[in-house]
Amino acid sequence: MTSIFEKNGGTYRNENGILIPNLKAPETTKEIGKYGNLHKKFIKQNYRAFYSTLLIKGTLFDYLEKVDLKAKNELNRLIKDMAVRQGITEELKAKDQIAWVGAMNNIRHSAEALYCKG
Repeated sequence: MTSIFEKNGGTYRNENGILIPNLKAPETTKEIGKYGNLHKKFIKQNYRAFYSTLLIKGTLFDYLEKVDLKAKNELNRLIKDMAVRQGITEELKAKDQIAWVGAMNNIRHSAEALYCKG
């Protein structure tokens, strides 16, 4: 009797009388950013079945790429909103670049702390 796995080209290996499917995750050249990697670590530790399913289906890196892009967009939106609320403008950038860079760095760090915490 042939399994569905074998009919679709899958093979098994015998380990101590137990047939184990020969599974290999698809190789990818995609680079996942900071937030995609953080999410990967989170789902791998907390949602193992979901992580394994994505890995076996070959959709893990596409999923992580979307998560990373969404996180970056949200973070950029949050940074812009915080800069507006704190009165950090292009005028300040033109007048005093050092003060503008310092203020924007503080906002970025605060936004990352808020985003990653929430």
